[in-house]
Amino acid sequence: MVKYAYLPGRAVLAVSGRDRVSFLQGLVSNDMTTVTPAHAAWTGFLSAQGKWLADFFVFADPHGERLLLDCDASQAQMLRQRLSRYRLRADVDISETGYAVHAGWDGAMPGDGRFPISADPRLPQAGWRTLHGHAAPDTTADDVDYDRHRLALGLPDGVRDCESGKTLLLEANFDQLNGISWTKGCYMGQELTARTRYRGLVKRHLLPVEGTRDLPPPATPIMHEGREVGELRSSRDQVGMAMIRSSHIHTPGLTAAGHPLAVRVPAWLHLPQKEGEG
Repeated sequence: MVKYAYLPGRAVLAVSGRDRVSFLQGLVSNDMTTVTPAHAAWTGFLSAQGKWLADFFVFADPHGERLLLDCDASQAQMLRQRLSRYRLRADVDISETGYAVHAGWDGAMPGDGRFPISADPRLPQAGWRTLHGHAAPDTTADDVDYDRHRLALGLPDGVRDCESGKTLLLEANFDQLNGISWTKGCYMGQELTARTRYRGLVKRHLLPVEGTRDLPPPATPIMHEGREVGELRSSRDQVGMAMIRSSHIHTPGLTAAGHPLAVRVPAWLHLPQKEGEG
């Protein structure tokens, strides 16, 4: 059966004005010129030093007047304030919409041009996302089901899996989940992102992990022979995400809170032949 869930932890900001595309183009990691009513983009918003601050999906309003940012609700106010700082003389307005975000998976995406809808740009298996004026009454799943689906695929949940001002996009696999354009030109934080790629400076990766029992809380250290080699991030039941030193991705005998833990490298993720030492 097709799964369709309302995601109450998401919010939607609108970026309107004739400069909306060029405005975002200089601030985020993906190419905003590729966004159409049929194709959303997933992108990172970085500090000037190239570290993760937020990520969100960008939809084009079917009426062609706005870009709609599907973001974590806890970051909506921060994003609105930070983006507004860069408006300068650009013809741009940033506002809240009150729209409700939904996700669907395990079936075909419906064809309905009345509201913003797009395949999830990260992975085909991820499904699709839609924006409505209110929570849809015909849901067949909930946000917990979606969280399990996300974790099974190894997809990051920005706020829960990335550290503001610390995480690099390549550590969180944005480069392999269509979250970075390498051809669009300059944007805030672009220099460090490009340098990390070309110099192979990724010393840790955000990866799915599995335990033999319910995983302990986020920030629990992952240990190997008395040495900390990673840290748990988001989880549900026995499956979660963890930031692991590249040198220990394939190391047996990892533990969290004294219990066995195994790293699972998703089929879509291609690790470099030689990873940096942590």
